Amino acid sequence: MNAIRRNGLGLVAWLAGVVFFLPIAWMALTSFHSEEDAATNPPSFAAALTLDGYREFFGAGGGASPWPSLINSAVASVASTLLVLLLALPAAYALSIRPVKKWTDVLFFFLSTKMLPVVAGLLPIYLFAKNTDLLDNIWLLVVLYTSMNLPIAVWMMQSFLAEVPVAVIEAARVDGAKLPVILARVVAPIALPGIAATSLICFIFSWNELLFARVLTGVVAETAPVFLTGFITSQGLFLAKVCAASLVISLPVLAAGFAAQDKLVQGLSLGAVK
Repeated sequence: MNAIRRNGLGLVAWLAGVVFFLPIAWMALTSFHSEEDAATNPPSFAAALTLDGYREFFGAGGGASPWPSLINSAVASVASTLLVLLLALPAAYALSIRPVKKWTDVLFFFLSTKMLPVVAGLLPIYLFAKNTDLLDNIWLLVVLYTSMNLPIAVWMMQSFLAEVPVAVIEAARVDGAKLPVILARVVAPIALPGIAATSLICFIFSWNELLFARVLTGVVAETAPVFLTGFITSQGLFLAKVCAASLVISLPVLAAGFAAQDKLVQGLSLGAVK
């Protein structure tokens, strides 16, 4: 009976994986079709393959180059993720290993900041950026992404750091180690899977963010998602080129997830089994 149940759950998991993978496979296949074949309904899976969509995305047809936008997204995502980790690690340490009074209320306050709709804060942030000449500035996005991802990072890392043995920290303190040394050389290596999971989620959130980037940037600080929306024109939706652009813009996130998959699985399951 248990074997049948395990096999049934395995089959359900495989079916769910196939269902989630089909749109990505469809997008990848469409990106290698011509615009005429991509626009057919139902889609023609046996159509001839071509790289025209990728050539147009990279500016071969005289269009804008995507490289500045991709670099801006990389700078904003990586820099904000590093800042989030630098700020979230000591905060999570204070809430788990050295808990403050009413630390659960503090965690709830952090999480409550995510309950405000993003659009509700868009106008005051825009006015602030305009009055301080920070419009179309990539470092404004770095600060915004850091503030947006910091609450969820503190929440996640608090649960990860709660699994760090207190005896190891006490031993380091007896040996004369100060707090920065304890965080960098004792806590961080032990909680590395949780830190990797947190950093990957923050990177994905930053890379995919569109609303602030769309409103607060123009040409200089334009990010990859904003660049992608430029393919939806008044002449129509060029499906093959949009699929090619979407696939290319998704590759950094997929590559980061693949590179950190072992740490991600360990981090997300940390503390699941006592």
